[in-house]
Amino acid sequence: MSPFPSPARVVFAAAFALAAGAASAQTIKVGIAQDLTGPFAALGAEARDGFNLGIKQLGGKLGGFDAEFIAQDMGGNPDNARQLVERFVKRERIDFFTGPIGSNVALAVGPALFAEKVFYLSNNAGPSQFAGSQCNPYFFGTAWQNDAYHEAAGRFAATRDFKKVAIMAPNYPAGQDALNGFKRGFGKPVAAEIYTKLGQLDYAAELAQLRAQAPDALFIFLPGGMGINFIKQFVGAGLSKTTQIIGPGFSADQDVIRAVGEPMLGMFNTAHWNHDFDNPVSKAFVEAFRKEYGRTPSIYAAQAYDVIQMLDAAVREVKGKVADKDAVRAALKKANFKSVRGPFKFGHNQYPVQDYYLRVVSKDTNGEISNKTLNKAVAGYADPYVAQCAMK
Repeated sequence: MSPFPSPARVVFAAAFALAAGAASAQTIKVGIAQDLTGPFAALGAEARDGFNLGIKQLGGKLGGFDAEFIAQDMGGNPDNARQLVERFVKRERIDFFTGPIGSNVALAVGPALFAEKVFYLSNNAGPSQFAGSQCNPYFFGTAWQNDAYHEAAGRFAATRDFKKVAIMAPNYPAGQDALNGFKRGFGKPVAAEIYTKLGQLDYAAELAQLRAQAPDALFIFLPGGMGINFIKQFVGAGLSKTTQIIGPGFSADQDVIRAVGEPMLGMFNTAHWNHDFDNPVSKAFVEAFRKEYGRTPSIYAAQAYDVIQMLDAAVREVKGKVADKDAVRAALKKANFKSVRGPFKFGHNQYPVQDYYLRVVSKDTNGEISNKTLNKAVAGYADPYVAQCAMK
């Protein structure tokens, strides 16, 4: 028996719904594997709302053609995700796939999607494998490559007079990419490299280790609930008085800030987008998101929103003929959509070539705690794995 209930035929608010079963033979189908439970639940909820807003604004269509968005929670579990993708591919006959937050899930489901020639637009996960030797014409890393945020953070740390730097991440593909990226950017030996369990919430042992080592800076990649719990415990233990904490945007975004509050103040982090970007598309997105959900969007919401815009542009480009895989791929590679991050382009391996920014958590004039963009940390970053990609 399948562990899943029937997939949701829509992914947006009940007040805006498509009639189930109303899809015609020409309806474009998008499968969305959601992370609404499990280790990435908070991030998955942000992504869900970004998807939903984009779908709502497009009237439930893509490129002006009827579309069906079939969503199901798989809880960040690779085995559950494999079963879900099998259903999406065999029963639902999806044309496009998106949704997973974790790179372990992306790596687990990719082969089945590629074998069936289903385009996977990754709204978050950017594993190094799919950027390099395992690159595939049916995979588009629409957000970033896993190392990028961390390499940018490493470059920032290298500009400061830190004598002793420790680094920490959960032991799974994205965590490994994260620490490799930081070390590449930092360019110097680190004092300690600590791996935690994925989904870990108690960091007493790690805090004791850090207290004994006394680094003057600590880089963490601990997204969602992991970061929330760690930062609270780190500050509560008094370690923030002597150790500057640095992270990628994933560990210091709105989902974490809302849960942690003032202990986040002063944390430096790097990201490819922030809610204070001064471009018309970003401003309109942030305003619409705040109106719809009553909160400031995170990068996870922005990335999901961009995926819907990218799909819309590609389907419009091929005039709804999504069975023409070559034409669809060419349209996706053009990335002829208006991104919240500004101008957008793909590299040879179908991962973005883009800028990354330094942010700091601070209070604005209204007393709201959020990220403030400081400067561009890295310009026109192309990931280091592109040379390994033999894709034509």
